[in-house]
This record gives sequence, structure tokens and C-alpha cells, in this order.
Amino acid sequence: MGEPSRITFSHKEVVEALLKQQGINAGFWGLYIKFGIKAANIGESETEVVPAAIIPVLEVGLQKFDKETNISLDAARIGTNPQPTKRKQTKK
Repeated sequence: MGEPSRITFSHKEVVEALLKQQGINAGFWGLYIKFGIKAANIGESETEVVPAAIIPVLEVGLQKFDKETNISLDAARIGTNPQPTKRKQTKK
């Protein structure tokens, strides 16, 4: 099997890594993504131009949550799970 060209992470895995990087060990924290929006006229030729939205990711971070959800974790539990998490690896 060749080298993977892509490694993916779940939302909770990203939150866990960011919590560890910041040394946060209390409270409920979840994934935060700030999007921007831009517009442009695009097309394959000058006669096929259409208005389009471009949505860039501006920031990725953490925000406080009231409870654990599918995109948040209880920071007090980080590091208590001895089982390694399997990563999804795909070839391009």
C-alpha cells in the first residue's frame, strides 16, 4: 500500500488536538469556524458568465459550549482515553 496523500480528522479529533495544544483542561469546548463570503462573475467563456459565491475559511478555533455535542468535548476528559484514534487515510 502506498503512502496516503490525505489524512482526515473528525470534528472531535480537531477539538481534542486544539485543546491539548492550548493546555485547556476544563470546560466544554467545541469547533469554531469563521467563514467569509465574496462574490465574483465566473464562467467557462465570456458568454457563459454567472454570478457566484466564494466562501473562504477565515479562522479555525475553539469556542465555549454548554455541553458535549458532536462537535465539542469536555476538556476535563482529554487524555483519559488510552485507545489510539484511527485516522481515515485516502489516496488522491
